[in-house]
Amino acid sequence: METKQINIAIHYDGIHYTGWAIPSDRKKDDGKPASFHVVLNDTLFGNVSHNGTSWVVDEQRPQPLTDKVGDYLKEHL
Repeated sequence: METKQINIAIHYDGIHYTGWAIPSDRKKDDGKPASFHVVLNDTLFGNVSHNGTSWVVDEQRPQPLTDKVGDYLKEHL
């Protein structure tokens, strides 16, 4: 199975972030990935998912940055 890497480039709070995300093999009912393993600026950001109402990450990260990453992933699927 081929892994689909999504390259990320965003700005948040005056900082430019670049990195990548790998979609999980597990899918939601709509066929989209259940979560994404995300690395930003060569640092693990965490596993990002959408809980039905908001974007969440399994690491302690600012919610606005988590939302920005999640919205970017949603746009680039």
